[in-house]
Amino acid sequence: MPTDLWAWLSLAGLGLFHGLNPAMGWLFAVALGLQEQRLSAVLAALPPIVLGHTAAIALTALLIAALGIVIPTSILLTAMGAVLVLFTAWRIWRRFRHPRTRFRATKYELALWSFFMASAHGAGLMIAPLLVAILNSRSTALQASGHTAHAEVFTHSAGLALAAVLVHSGALYATMTTVAVIVYRELGLELLRRAWINVDLIWIAVLGLTGLLTLLLGLRGLV
Repeated sequence: MPTDLWAWLSLAGLGLFHGLNPAMGWLFAVALGLQEQRLSAVLAALPPIVLGHTAAIALTALLIAALGIVIPTSILLTAMGAVLVLFTAWRIWRRFRHPRTRFRATKYELALWSFFMASAHGAGLMIAPLLVAILNSRSTALQASGHTAHAEVFTHSAGLALAAVLVHSGALYATMTTVAVIVYRELGLELLRRAWINVDLIWIAVLGLTGLLTLLLGLRGLV
């Protein structure tokens, strides 16, 4: 069993968590379906939404893969923890404001909206510590086998990062599709009228906790 299995499972778990968050897109898909009175409209809206989310995550993953080659893991974790804590403070200060958008959108507009929404919510930052753990574990094994060229290490790291993104996005898509279909077919607007949960509060709490834990791990490595 790989030593970083916990990180891969956590990536899938965060995909599930992101998929449950209505701000990541399933609410938009349900709104389109209710507007057009077709389940197919819900299902058609989900792939571009997931694609936009995946692109935002992939940018963060590739950046971490590149930085991990030249920056020690402890420093990278400390920096990521500090960024997460500062980003959490900014989210609280902004008081959960979201970009305005329209409910009639093309697939391109849906993907673009999802990209910016995932970026604004810090979805990529949330999975960054897990990516650092995965990349550090595999990079150590690669260097131990004699592969030390930066280009070779980056190619390997980039492949791992993209694989991690696919695991996360797969869990996101499965969760988002399940929730959207259930809400559209069984619950509809009654869920929004009677049982609304502010997932943003949970989201920000997880962001802050992740940032603090990452910062502490990084600082422990520096001592």
